[in-house]
Amino acid sequence: MSLQLPVAVETYFDVSNGGDLSQLASCFCSHARVFDENKTHEGIQAIDVWQKEVRRAFSFEVQPLQAMQGEGRLTVIARLTGRFPGSPVQLSHVFTLESDRIASLEITPC
Repeated sequence: MSLQLPVAVETYFDVSNGGDLSQLASCFCSHARVFDENKTHEGIQAIDVWQKEVRRAFSFEVQPLQAMQGEGRLTVIARLTGRFPGSPVQLSHVFTLESDRIASLEITPC
């Protein structure tokens, strides 16, 4: 990755790009929450299920383009390219970190 991102965030993008799903537990807090496609996924188990469902439904690659920090959050703008309606698309990934792990992630269109 060309951007300087926290290890947990970099790991998240690696997993999203087909990396080892078992690494999710190392980058998310146990109480983490992910909001994506108008659904909230709470806890490591729900986040794991969400990632598996996304992988089954779509073939894609996500490329972080820009990162901005402010108000206790890290916003990463990324290009999502693959076999899904509307590809490619730019998405905003807003991360809140606690103790070097992701506590929350909100994914929305830019």
